Amino acid sequence: MQIGVIADTHSKMRPEALEALKGSDLILHAGDVGRDEVLDALEAIAPLIAIRGNIDTAGRAATLPDIQDLEFVGYAFYMLHDVKTLEFDPQGRYRVVIAGHSHKPRNEWVGDVLYFNPGGAGPRRFTLPITVGRLEVSEDGVVGEIIELPV
Repeated sequence: MQIGVIADTHSKMRPEALEALKGSDLILHAGDVGRDEVLDALEAIAPLIAIRGNIDTAGRAATLPDIQDLEFVGYAFYMLHDVKTLEFDPQGRYRVVIAGHSHKPRNEWVGDVLYFNPGGAGPRRFTLPITVGRLEVSEDGVVGEIIELPV
């Protein structure tokens, strides 16, 4: 299963991000969506599961949940906007924790948990790259990839 992961679009839906997410079986948006057009564009590519970020105070994004507790191919996933607000130890409970907020890409195993942040796909923040992510989920495990966009 190919899962596209995006975060921190801040109302800017880059064509390069859409292209990178094509072929996904599912797309996860880890918050700070912005305008409804972002959700519409992602839903045109694949089924979408999104959460609300700290800027999401209007439109469809304001009605999104704060977290998502998900399961794919038998693996438990937890998605929240800011990993710093995670109030429990996911070890032994979740295989993947997905977060956004920092705009800093992260694809790091800590114990048995993959901490995955696709980075920021919207307006550039500081000198950080513009990125999205991909998770390959199979019975053999979960593999994360950060994709830097040519912008």
